[in-house]
Amino acid sequence: MKILIKNAWILTMNDQMEQFEHGYLVVEDTKILEVGAMDSLPQDVKYDKCMDAKRAILLPGMVNTHTHIGMIPFRSLGDDYPDRLRRFLFPLENECMNEQLAYTSGKYAIAEMQLAGVTAFFDMYYFEQQLAEAAEEMHSRALLAETVIDSVTVDVAEPMGGLQYAERFLPKWQGHSMVQASVAPHAPYSNTIEVLQQVDKLSLKYKVPWMMHVSEMDFEMAKYRDQHNQTPIEFLEKIGVLSSRLVAAHCIHLSDHDIELLKKYDVKVAHCIGANTKSAKGVARVRDLLAAGVTVGLGTDGPSSGNTLDLFSQMRLFANFHKTYLQDRSAFPAEEIVKLATIEGAKVLGMQEHIGSIEVGKQADFILVETDSVNMFPIFDAYSALVYSANASNVSDVFIAGKQVVTNKELVNFNVTQLRAELAEAMEQCGFKSKALEAMEGK
Repeated sequence: MKILIKNAWILTMNDQMEQFEHGYLVVEDTKILEVGAMDSLPQDVKYDKCMDAKRAILLPGMVNTHTHIGMIPFRSLGDDYPDRLRRFLFPLENECMNEQLAYTSGKYAIAEMQLAGVTAFFDMYYFEQQLAEAAEEMHSRALLAETVIDSVTVDVAEPMGGLQYAERFLPKWQGHSMVQASVAPHAPYSNTIEVLQQVDKLSLKYKVPWMMHVSEMDFEMAKYRDQHNQTPIEFLEKIGVLSSRLVAAHCIHLSDHDIELLKKYDVKVAHCIGANTKSAKGVARVRDLLAAGVTVGLGTDGPSSGNTLDLFSQMRLFANFHKTYLQDRSAFPAEEIVKLATIEGAKVLGMQEHIGSIEVGKQADFILVETDSVNMFPIFDAYSALVYSANASNVSDVFIAGKQVVTNKELVNFNVTQLRAELAEAMEQCGFKSKALEAMEGK
């Protein structure tokens, strides 16, 4: 099928950062066939479908580099408690999380992301086989990594059992056009050296990125300083697991030497400004990372950590926090922030040859942000409008691999009300709400 989208303000996000204020895009099947200015649009070509963008901003689909989509049930639970993780999340996870709850949560989370213009994401949680099935069903582009941790979890019966789960999970999705399987040790401090090295080898064998929380927690920094006289990143170099396949989530606490090592080994960083600041952990040194040539993308973290799964909120928070932290209004121009949400995120996932920019031959993953709403006028700079004015509700249309999954701000093949009902039923069946309320009451 050949589709024409005309009268769009196109931000290509290519190396030259080309934009066509009055542009058109042609998609054939799964790929981008043409992009250019309206005055160069051939007049004698027939299309199977023609769509008038009506001056909407067209840009690549956004890439969420770090999240936990199975955790929708935990959203808004104990947000302001200092020991929220141990008081609420871990106990409820152990009591209630199961295959059905993870699956229905995954579908609901993907719906939220698609409606917000997120077309690809890197997930780290449990029951990743069910989450992969959810991603395939929702027609989303996804990297899904099974968590490995030194304790019994909801889907494995022995500590570090996530590694064996991943060994079974990875080959099932080899060669899939949209979904890739991966593996994710929770953190350096919650895994053994041997497990971390095995994960690195598994990632190399299947040629997929792997993910881990790194340099996020104060106690983590103290542990490696006191026990090894090193930072966590220096420790990871010593044991030989730093590489271009590692996506290090958070990286809030970095030394100059850490940044040098991240660049040396081409480690990618998933920056989650919303979750990092909500939990009062700090503001990562992103300007220094980018100046050193480290690849950084934006992530939301899980829906219990950052509460929303859209990157519009992350872009705004990124701008506000980093400008304030640096005391520099000119830091991070809007176009640089949009890059972090698109092409740089694609680089973090190792998908930059296929997605992340509007270029001929790439996969047709793109979104339209309407400019008719009250908050979208006037527009002098499209990048500024996306970062400072727009929100997820301005996303009108979403295409993934040439297939439209959102039209006129609604899912094409799914109903949000139905997805919510399915998730609510799964929560009810495992007693999630009643147990959550008991925990909130301190019982």
